[in-house]
Amino acid sequence: MARLPLEGVRIVGMPVVIAGPFATMLLADMGAEVILSESIQHFPPVTRGAFSRPPQFIVPTTGGGMIGGTGGLSTYYDHWAGSRPWDRYVMFNNLGRNELSCCIDLTRPKGVDVFKRLIKKSDVFLESNRPGSIDKLGITYESLKEVKPDIIHINMPALGSTGRHSQGALFGAQLQALAGHTWLTRYPDLDYTTTQSFIFHADACAGATAAFAVLCALHYRKRTGKGQHIDLSQLETVIPHLGEAIMDYTMNHRVQEPLGNRDANMAPQGVYRCYGDDRWVVITVDSDKAWQGLCRGMGNPEWGKEERFSTVKGRMENHDEIDRFIEEWTSRHDNYEVMWILQKEGVAAGPVLDGRDATHDPHLAYRGFFEIAKHRETGVHLYPGISWKMSKTPLKIRKAAPCLGEDNDYVFKKVIGMSDAEIKELEKEQIIGGDEYVEGAGALQL
Repeated sequence: MARLPLEGVRIVGMPVVIAGPFATMLLADMGAEVILSESIQHFPPVTRGAFSRPPQFIVPTTGGGMIGGTGGLSTYYDHWAGSRPWDRYVMFNNLGRNELSCCIDLTRPKGVDVFKRLIKKSDVFLESNRPGSIDKLGITYESLKEVKPDIIHINMPALGSTGRHSQGALFGAQLQALAGHTWLTRYPDLDYTTTQSFIFHADACAGATAAFAVLCALHYRKRTGKGQHIDLSQLETVIPHLGEAIMDYTMNHRVQEPLGNRDANMAPQGVYRCYGDDRWVVITVDSDKAWQGLCRGMGNPEWGKEERFSTVKGRMENHDEIDRFIEEWTSRHDNYEVMWILQKEGVAAGPVLDGRDATHDPHLAYRGFFEIAKHRETGVHLYPGISWKMSKTPLKIRKAAPCLGEDNDYVFKKVIGMSDAEIKELEKEQIIGGDEYVEGAGALQL
Protein backbone atom coordinates (compact mmCIF):
# COMPACT_ATOMS: atom_id res chain seq x y z
CA MET A 1 0.00 0.00 0.00
CA ALA A 2 1.33 3.46 -0.90
CA ARG A 3 2.59 5.68 1.90
CA LEU A 4 0.31 8.54 2.79
CA PRO A 5 1.47 12.07 1.87
CA LEU A 6 2.45 13.05 5.43
CA GLU A 7 3.36 9.62 6.73
CA GLY A 8 6.37 9.91 9.03
CA VAL A 9 5.48 13.44 10.17
CA ARG A 10 4.57 13.76 13.85
CA ILE A 11 2.47 16.72 15.01
CA VAL A 12 1.73 17.62 18.62
CA GLY A 13 -1.51 19.54 18.86
CA MET A 14 -3.25 21.66 21.47
CA PRO A 15 -6.11 22.90 19.29
CA VAL A 16 -9.35 24.26 20.72
CA VAL A 17 -12.90 24.92 19.49
CA ILE A 18 -13.09 24.45 15.67
CA ALA A 19 -10.33 26.28 13.76
CA GLY A 20 -7.37 24.48 15.35
CA PRO A 21 -9.06 21.06 15.40
CA PHE A 22 -10.00 21.47 11.72
CA ALA A 23 -6.32 22.11 10.92
CA THR A 24 -5.10 19.02 12.80
CA MET A 25 -7.87 16.94 11.24
CA LEU A 26 -6.71 17.83 7.72
CA LEU A 27 -3.09 17.05 8.58
CA ALA A 28 -4.07 13.75 10.19
CA ASP A 29 -6.18 12.88 7.15
CA MET A 30 -3.03 13.23 5.02
CA GLY A 31 -1.21 10.70 7.16
CA ALA A 32 0.53 12.78 9.81
CA GLU A 33 0.64 11.25 13.28
CA VAL A 34 -1.27 13.89 15.23
CA ILE A 35 -0.97 13.54 19.00
CA LEU A 36 -3.35 15.73 20.99
CA SER A 37 -1.85 16.91 24.28
CA GLU A 38 -4.86 17.11 26.59
CA SER A 39 -5.50 17.25 30.32
CA ILE A 40 -7.62 15.56 32.97
CA GLN A 41 -7.35 18.63 35.21
CA HIS A 42 -8.18 21.51 32.88
CA PHE A 43 -11.08 21.47 30.44
CA PRO A 44 -10.46 23.03 27.00
CA PRO A 45 -13.04 25.64 25.98
CA VAL A 46 -15.73 24.36 23.61
CA THR A 47 -13.56 21.51 22.31
CA ARG A 48 -14.78 18.34 23.99
CA GLY A 49 -18.02 20.04 25.01
CA ALA A 50 -19.41 23.32 26.27
CA PHE A 51 -18.83 22.15 29.86
CA SER A 52 -16.87 19.33 31.46
CA ARG A 53 -20.03 17.75 32.91
CA PRO A 54 -23.14 19.44 31.48
CA PRO A 55 -26.37 18.87 33.40
CA GLN A 56 -28.58 16.61 31.33
CA PHE A 57 -31.45 19.11 31.33
CA ILE A 58 -29.47 21.52 29.12
CA VAL A 59 -28.54 18.86 26.54
CA PRO A 60 -30.97 19.30 23.62
CA THR A 61 -33.02 16.37 22.40
CA THR A 62 -34.03 18.10 19.17
CA GLY A 63 -32.62 20.84 16.92
CA GLY A 64 -31.12 24.09 18.12
CA GLY A 65 -28.91 24.22 21.16
CA MET A 66 -28.78 24.74 24.87
CA ILE A 67 -27.33 28.21 25.26
CA GLY A 68 -28.52 30.87 22.88
CA GLY A 69 -29.31 28.23 20.26
CA THR A 70 -25.65 27.30 19.88
CA GLY A 71 -26.43 24.09 18.03
CA GLY A 72 -23.27 22.02 17.64
CA LEU A 73 -21.83 23.36 20.91
CA SER A 74 -24.33 21.28 22.85
CA THR A 75 -24.80 18.08 20.91
CA TYR A 76 -23.89 14.73 22.44
CA TYR A 77 -24.30 11.23 21.05
CA ASP A 78 -27.82 9.92 21.55
CA HIS A 79 -28.75 13.25 23.25
CA TRP A 80 -27.11 12.01 26.43
CA ALA A 81 -24.07 13.47 28.20
CA GLY A 82 -23.33 10.28 30.13
CA SER A 83 -20.51 9.74 32.61
CA ARG A 84 -17.85 10.69 30.04
CA PRO A 85 -19.43 13.52 28.06
CA TRP A 86 -16.06 14.62 26.69
CA ASP A 87 -15.94 11.35 24.73
CA ARG A 88 -19.52 11.70 23.45
CA TYR A 89 -19.34 15.22 22.07
CA VAL A 90 -20.38 15.25 18.42
CA MET A 91 -18.18 18.14 17.27
CA PHE A 92 -14.99 16.64 18.71
CA ASN A 93 -15.86 13.20 17.34
CA ASN A 94 -16.08 14.75 13.89
CA LEU A 95 -12.89 16.83 14.06
CA GLY A 96 -10.74 14.37 16.01
CA ARG A 97 -10.70 11.53 13.47
CA ASN A 98 -7.36 9.87 12.67
CA GLU A 99 -5.79 11.47 15.76
CA LEU A 100 -4.30 10.22 19.04
CA SER A 101 -4.75 11.55 22.57
CA CYS A 102 -2.48 11.68 25.59
CA CYS A 103 -3.00 13.59 28.84
CA ILE A 104 -0.32 15.75 30.45
CA ASP A 105 -0.78 18.37 33.18
CA LEU A 106 1.14 21.30 31.72
CA THR A 107 0.53 23.54 34.73
CA ARG A 108 3.23 21.64 36.65
CA PRO A 109 6.96 21.60 35.87
CA LYS A 110 7.09 17.82 35.56
CA GLY A 111 4.29 17.96 33.02
CA VAL A 112 6.11 20.58 30.95
CA ASP A 113 9.19 18.36 31.03
CA VAL A 114 7.16 15.40 29.70
CA PHE A 115 5.70 17.65 27.00
CA LYS A 116 9.14 18.81 25.87
CA ARG A 117 10.31 15.21 25.66
CA LEU A 118 7.40 14.62 23.30
CA ILE A 119 8.32 17.70 21.26
CA LYS A 120 11.86 16.36 20.92
CA LYS A 121 10.40 13.39 19.03
CA SER A 122 8.08 15.50 16.88
CA ASP A 123 8.14 17.78 13.83
CA VAL A 124 5.35 20.30 14.42
CA PHE A 125 3.59 21.90 17.38
CA LEU A 126 0.20 23.47 16.59
CA GLU A 127 -1.94 25.34 19.10
CA SER A 128 -4.93 27.68 18.84
CA ASN A 129 -5.47 28.78 22.43
CA ARG A 130 -6.15 32.23 23.81
CA PRO A 131 -3.15 34.53 23.23
CA GLY A 132 -0.56 34.22 25.98
CA SER A 133 -2.05 31.16 27.69
CA ILE A 134 0.55 28.73 26.37
CA ASP A 135 3.40 31.19 26.90
CA LYS A 136 2.50 31.37 30.60
CA LEU A 137 3.27 27.65 30.85
CA GLY A 138 6.79 28.26 29.57
CA ILE A 139 5.98 26.74 26.20
CA THR A 140 7.29 29.19 23.62
CA TYR A 141 8.95 28.81 20.24
CA GLU A 142 12.28 29.76 21.81
CA SER A 143 11.95 27.17 24.58
CA LEU A 144 10.88 24.45 22.15
CA LYS A 145 13.84 25.20 19.84
CA GLU A 146 16.16 24.35 22.73
CA VAL A 147 14.94 20.74 22.73
CA LYS A 148 14.13 20.47 18.98
CA PRO A 149 16.10 23.01 16.89
CA ASP A 150 14.18 22.33 13.68
CA ILE A 151 10.70 22.33 15.24
CA ILE A 152 7.88 24.02 13.34
CA HIS A 153 5.67 25.95 15.76
CA ILE A 154 2.37 27.41 14.58
CA ASN A 155 0.03 29.35 16.80
CA MET A 156 -3.32 30.70 15.66
CA PRO A 157 -4.35 33.75 17.71
CA ALA A 158 -7.53 35.40 16.54
CA LEU A 159 -5.82 38.68 15.65
CA GLY A 160 -2.18 37.62 15.39
CA SER A 161 0.65 37.82 17.93
CA THR A 162 1.53 41.48 17.37
CA GLY A 163 -0.38 44.75 17.27
CA ARG A 164 -2.63 46.69 19.64
CA HIS A 165 -5.37 44.03 19.76
CA SER A 166 -3.15 40.93 19.77
CA GLN A 167 -4.44 39.79 23.17
CA GLY A 168 -8.04 39.70 21.99
CA ALA A 169 -9.97 36.50 22.71
CA LEU A 170 -12.51 35.82 19.97
CA PHE A 171 -14.60 33.01 18.51
CA GLY A 172 -15.62 32.61 14.87
CA ALA A 173 -18.65 34.87 15.37
CA GLN A 174 -16.50 37.84 16.38
CA LEU A 175 -13.92 37.14 13.66
CA GLN A 176 -16.59 37.21 10.99
CA ALA A 177 -17.91 40.49 12.33
CA LEU A 178 -14.43 42.04 12.30
CA ALA A 179 -13.75 40.74 8.79
CA GLY A 180 -16.96 42.24 7.41
CA HIS A 181 -18.49 38.84 6.74
CA THR A 182 -21.39 39.39 9.16
CA TRP A 183 -22.25 42.68 7.46
CA LEU A 184 -22.39 41.11 3.99
CA THR A 185 -24.20 37.86 4.80
CA ARG A 186 -27.46 39.10 6.27
CA TYR A 187 -30.76 39.95 4.63
CA PRO A 188 -31.05 43.71 4.08
CA ASP A 189 -34.51 43.86 5.66
CA LEU A 190 -33.74 41.78 8.76
CA ASP A 191 -31.46 42.23 11.77
CA TYR A 192 -28.22 40.34 12.31
CA THR A 193 -29.42 37.92 15.00
CA THR A 194 -32.32 36.75 12.84
CA THR A 195 -30.20 35.83 9.84
CA GLN A 196 -26.80 34.71 11.15
CA SER A 197 -25.94 31.00 11.26
CA PHE A 198 -24.05 29.16 13.97
CA ILE A 199 -21.82 27.74 11.21
CA PHE A 200 -18.94 30.21 10.99
CA HIS A 201 -16.95 30.33 7.78
CA ALA A 202 -14.00 31.86 9.67
CA ASP A 203 -13.34 28.64 11.60
CA ALA A 204 -12.88 26.36 8.61
CA CYS A 205 -11.05 29.10 6.72
CA ALA A 206 -8.45 29.53 9.49
CA GLY A 207 -8.08 25.77 9.95
CA ALA A 208 -7.51 25.05 6.27
CA THR A 209 -5.05 27.95 5.99
CA ALA A 210 -3.14 26.70 9.04
CA ALA A 211 -2.81 23.23 7.52
CA PHE A 212 -1.51 24.80 4.30
CA ALA A 213 1.00 26.91 6.26
CA VAL A 214 2.30 23.78 8.02
CA LEU A 215 2.78 22.06 4.64
CA CYS A 216 4.75 25.09 3.40
CA ALA A 217 6.98 25.03 6.50
CA LEU A 218 7.56 21.28 6.15
CA HIS A 219 8.57 21.81 2.52
CA TYR A 220 10.96 24.61 3.56
CA ARG A 221 12.49 22.43 6.28
CA LYS A 222 13.00 19.59 3.83
CA ARG A 223 14.99 21.96 1.57
CA THR A 224 16.95 23.80 4.26
CA GLY A 225 16.86 21.68 7.42
CA LYS A 226 15.43 24.65 9.34
CA GLY A 227 12.21 24.91 11.29
CA GLN A 228 10.35 28.14 11.93
CA HIS A 229 7.58 29.89 13.83
CA ILE A 230 4.27 30.60 12.07
CA ASP A 231 2.16 33.45 13.44
CA LEU A 232 -1.26 32.89 11.85
CA SER A 233 -3.91 35.53 12.44
CA GLN A 234 -7.30 33.91 11.96
CA LEU A 235 -8.79 37.27 11.03
CA GLU A 236 -6.30 37.69 8.20
CA THR A 237 -7.18 34.30 6.75
CA VAL A 238 -10.84 35.20 6.21
CA ILE A 239 -10.57 38.79 4.91
CA PRO A 240 -9.15 37.66 1.51
CA HIS A 241 -12.31 35.58 1.04
CA LEU A 242 -14.16 38.90 0.90
CA GLY A 243 -11.63 40.53 -1.39
CA GLU A 244 -14.18 41.92 -3.83
CA ALA A 245 -15.85 44.01 -1.14
CA ILE A 246 -12.48 45.29 0.09
CA MET A 247 -11.36 46.17 -3.44
CA ASP A 248 -14.68 47.82 -4.22
CA TYR A 249 -14.04 50.20 -1.35
CA THR A 250 -10.36 50.84 -2.07
CA MET A 251 -10.97 51.36 -5.79
CA ASN A 252 -14.45 52.90 -5.85
CA HIS A 253 -14.94 54.24 -2.31
CA ARG A 254 -18.15 52.21 -2.11
CA VAL A 255 -19.28 50.13 0.85
CA GLN A 256 -21.06 47.03 -0.41
CA GLU A 257 -24.48 46.44 1.11
CA PRO A 258 -25.86 43.04 2.16
CA LEU A 259 -27.86 41.24 -0.52
CA GLY A 260 -29.17 38.18 1.32
CA ASN A 261 -29.32 35.34 -1.19
CA ARG A 262 -28.98 37.63 -4.20
CA ASP A 263 -26.02 38.61 -6.35
CA ALA A 264 -24.99 42.08 -7.43
CA ASN A 265 -24.53 41.06 -11.07
CA MET A 266 -26.98 38.22 -11.74
CA ALA A 267 -30.77 38.02 -11.71
CA PRO A 268 -32.79 36.21 -10.77
CA GLN A 269 -30.87 34.52 -7.99
CA GLY A 270 -32.38 33.25 -4.79
CA VAL A 271 -33.64 30.44 -2.57
CA TYR A 272 -37.18 29.37 -3.42
CA ARG A 273 -39.74 27.35 -1.49
CA CYS A 274 -40.59 23.93 -2.96
CA TYR A 275 -43.28 21.33 -2.38
CA GLY A 276 -43.09 19.65 1.02
CA ASP A 277 -42.22 20.64 4.56
CA ASP A 278 -39.37 23.17 4.63
CA ARG A 279 -38.03 22.16 1.22
CA TRP A 280 -36.06 24.74 -0.79
CA VAL A 281 -34.04 25.11 -3.98
CA VAL A 282 -31.33 27.58 -5.05
CA ILE A 283 -31.55 29.01 -8.58
CA THR A 284 -29.07 31.32 -10.34
CA VAL A 285 -29.53 32.91 -13.75
CA ASP A 286 -26.21 34.31 -14.96
CA SER A 287 -27.04 35.18 -18.59
CA ASP A 288 -29.84 35.77 -21.09
CA LYS A 289 -29.31 32.20 -22.28
CA ALA A 290 -29.87 30.87 -18.75
CA TRP A 291 -32.96 33.06 -18.45
CA GLN A 292 -34.39 31.46 -21.57
CA GLY A 293 -33.56 28.03 -20.10
CA LEU A 294 -35.37 28.93 -16.86
CA CYS A 295 -38.44 29.96 -18.83
CA ARG A 296 -38.39 26.70 -20.82
CA GLY A 297 -38.04 24.69 -17.62
CA MET A 298 -41.08 26.44 -16.15
CA GLY A 299 -43.12 25.72 -19.30
CA ASN A 300 -42.62 29.08 -21.04
CA PRO A 301 -45.09 31.12 -18.96
CA GLU A 302 -46.52 34.25 -20.56
CA TRP A 303 -44.95 36.55 -17.96
CA GLY A 304 -41.50 35.28 -18.95
CA LYS A 305 -41.95 36.81 -22.41
CA GLU A 306 -42.43 40.34 -21.11
CA GLU A 307 -39.93 42.89 -22.42
CA ARG A 308 -39.05 44.19 -18.95
CA PHE A 309 -37.54 40.79 -18.08
CA SER A 310 -35.51 40.38 -21.28
CA THR A 311 -32.28 42.03 -19.99
CA VAL A 312 -30.15 41.69 -16.87
CA LYS A 313 -30.91 45.31 -15.99
CA GLY A 314 -34.62 44.73 -16.32
CA ARG A 315 -34.50 41.56 -14.26
CA MET A 316 -32.52 43.36 -11.56
CA GLU A 317 -35.09 46.12 -11.38
CA ASN A 318 -37.98 43.64 -11.19
CA HIS A 319 -36.29 40.98 -9.05
CA ASP A 320 -38.99 40.89 -6.36
CA GLU A 321 -41.76 40.27 -8.87
CA ILE A 322 -39.75 37.59 -10.70
CA ASP A 323 -39.15 35.85 -7.37
CA ARG A 324 -42.88 35.64 -6.75
CA PHE A 325 -43.46 34.15 -10.19
CA ILE A 326 -40.66 31.59 -9.75
CA GLU A 327 -41.86 30.51 -6.32
CA GLU A 328 -45.37 29.96 -7.63
CA TRP A 329 -43.80 27.34 -9.90
CA THR A 330 -41.21 25.82 -7.52
CA SER A 331 -43.76 25.41 -4.74
CA ARG A 332 -45.55 22.82 -6.89
CA HIS A 333 -42.41 20.67 -7.34
CA ASP A 334 -39.97 18.69 -5.24
CA ASN A 335 -36.61 20.48 -4.85
CA TYR A 336 -34.66 17.66 -6.56
CA GLU A 337 -37.21 17.71 -9.36
CA VAL A 338 -36.62 21.44 -9.85
CA MET A 339 -32.88 20.81 -9.98
CA TRP A 340 -33.17 18.15 -12.68
CA ILE A 341 -35.61 20.16 -14.78
CA LEU A 342 -33.46 23.29 -14.75
CA GLN A 343 -30.07 21.56 -15.01
CA LYS A 344 -31.34 19.95 -18.21
CA GLU A 345 -31.99 23.48 -19.53
CA GLY A 346 -28.51 24.71 -18.57
CA VAL A 347 -29.57 26.61 -15.45
CA ALA A 348 -27.57 26.42 -12.21
CA ALA A 349 -29.96 24.94 -9.63
CA GLY A 350 -29.62 22.73 -6.59
CA PRO A 351 -31.68 21.63 -3.59
CA VAL A 352 -31.04 23.02 -0.10
CA LEU A 353 -30.02 20.00 1.99
CA ASP A 354 -29.96 19.50 5.74
CA GLY A 355 -27.79 16.93 7.52
CA ARG A 356 -30.33 14.17 6.96
CA ASP A 357 -30.57 14.94 3.24
CA ALA A 358 -26.80 15.07 2.77
CA THR A 359 -26.34 11.73 4.52
CA HIS A 360 -28.82 10.07 2.14
CA ASP A 361 -27.88 11.98 -1.01
CA PRO A 362 -27.39 9.40 -3.81
CA HIS A 363 -24.58 11.36 -5.46
CA LEU A 364 -22.50 11.56 -2.27
CA ALA A 365 -23.26 7.89 -1.61
CA TYR A 366 -22.05 6.93 -5.09
CA ARG A 367 -18.78 8.80 -4.53
CA GLY A 368 -18.31 7.10 -1.17
CA PHE A 369 -18.00 10.43 0.62
CA PHE A 370 -19.38 9.25 3.94
CA GLU A 371 -17.27 6.65 5.74
CA ILE A 372 -17.96 4.28 8.60
CA ALA A 373 -15.90 4.50 11.79
CA LYS A 374 -16.27 2.76 15.14
CA HIS A 375 -15.82 4.81 18.31
CA ARG A 376 -15.18 3.20 21.68
CA GLU A 377 -17.86 5.24 23.45
CA THR A 378 -20.42 6.02 20.75
CA GLY A 379 -20.27 2.97 18.48
CA VAL A 380 -20.44 2.77 14.69
CA HIS A 381 -21.55 5.79 12.65
CA LEU A 382 -21.20 7.49 9.29
CA TYR A 383 -18.72 10.35 9.24
CA PRO A 384 -18.11 13.04 6.61
CA GLY A 385 -15.19 11.73 4.62
CA ILE A 386 -12.01 13.19 3.14
CA SER A 387 -12.52 16.32 1.05
CA TRP A 388 -10.53 15.14 -1.96
CA LYS A 389 -9.50 11.91 -3.65
CA MET A 390 -5.87 11.08 -4.54
CA SER A 391 -5.19 8.38 -7.11
CA LYS A 392 -1.74 7.35 -5.83
CA THR A 393 -2.22 7.86 -2.10
CA PRO A 394 -5.91 7.28 -1.32
CA LEU A 395 -6.99 8.79 1.98
CA LYS A 396 -9.60 7.47 4.39
CA ILE A 397 -10.77 7.63 7.98
CA ARG A 398 -8.35 5.20 9.60
CA LYS A 399 -9.74 5.54 13.13
CA ALA A 400 -12.45 7.40 14.98
CA ALA A 401 -11.66 10.30 17.30
CA PRO A 402 -9.76 9.26 20.44
CA CYS A 403 -11.24 9.06 23.87
CA LEU A 404 -9.48 11.23 26.44
CA GLY A 405 -5.98 9.82 27.04
CA GLU A 406 -6.71 6.76 24.92
CA ASP A 407 -3.16 6.58 23.54
CA ASN A 408 -1.17 7.27 26.71
CA ASP A 409 0.68 3.95 26.60
CA TYR A 410 1.76 4.41 23.00
CA VAL A 411 2.87 8.02 23.48
CA PHE A 412 4.68 7.62 26.78
CA LYS A 413 6.24 4.20 26.13
CA LYS A 414 6.82 4.03 22.38
CA VAL A 415 7.28 7.67 21.40
CA ILE A 416 8.95 9.17 24.48
CA GLY A 417 10.49 5.93 25.74
CA MET A 418 9.40 6.03 29.39
CA SER A 419 9.88 3.03 31.65
CA ASP A 420 6.93 1.36 33.35
CA ALA A 421 8.19 2.62 36.70
CA GLU A 422 8.36 6.23 35.52
CA ILE A 423 4.88 6.04 34.02
CA LYS A 424 3.49 4.56 37.23
CA GLU A 425 5.03 7.34 39.32
CA LEU A 426 3.77 10.12 37.00
CA GLU A 427 0.30 8.57 36.97
CA LYS A 428 0.33 8.44 40.76
CA GLU A 429 1.08 12.18 40.83
CA GLN A 430 -1.53 12.72 38.07
CA ILE A 431 1.07 14.43 35.88
CA ILE A 432 -0.18 12.08 33.16
CA GLY A 433 -3.42 10.09 33.01
CA GLY A 434 -6.64 9.53 31.15
CA ASP A 435 -10.32 8.71 31.35
CA GLU A 436 -9.82 6.19 34.10
CA TYR A 437 -8.90 8.95 36.55
CA VAL A 438 -12.09 10.94 36.05
CA GLU A 439 -14.71 8.22 35.64
CA GLY A 440 -16.03 8.63 39.17
CA ALA A 441 -16.89 11.74 41.12
CA GLY A 442 -13.68 13.57 40.23
CA ALA A 443 -14.85 15.69 37.28
CA LEU A 444 -12.58 17.49 34.91
CA GLN A 445 -11.86 20.93 36.27
CA LEU A 446 -12.67 24.14 34.41
